[in-house]
Amino acid sequence: MAQAKGTRRGMSPDAGVEISEDTFPELDAVAAIQRGLHSFNQEMGGPYDREPVTLLARAADGSARGGLLGLTFWGWLFIDWLWLSRDLRGKGVGSELLQRAEAIARERGCAQAYTDTFSFQAPGFWEANGYTEFGRLDGMPAGHARVWFRKAL
Repeated sequence: MAQAKGTRRGMSPDAGVEISEDTFPELDAVAAIQRGLHSFNQEMGGPYDREPVTLLARAADGSARGGLLGLTFWGWLFIDWLWLSRDLRGKGVGSELLQRAEAIARERGCAQAYTDTFSFQAPGFWEANGYTEFGRLDGMPAGHARVWFRKAL
């Protein structure tokens, strides 16, 4: 069998499987991993009831100038992305996006929210909006930290 470029292979003798590093995995393999973990998670924690939360801040011409991307599941709001163009920062738009996302989450029965950010991405914004730090990974990236925040809704 020819080895694909960017692939390293080796056997795991105790498990009887081949372990490979693959720079360009086929979509079926990626989907199998995702389906397997989602299935296990739901078996252990119950149905996800995953629903996206998407809020956009648009200019008059319709172009996206920022927004919030997240999802609700297991009674939690997870805020994955919150970004605003530089000209919109400090004008309350971020807080409005966050408040609207939290309202959507409460309507869906969520009682908690969480996010992660970096120390150079205005963690004070989260604190000003009622979020509390509950985890920190210093040196990620070098000279900075990755920070996790949560809030009871």
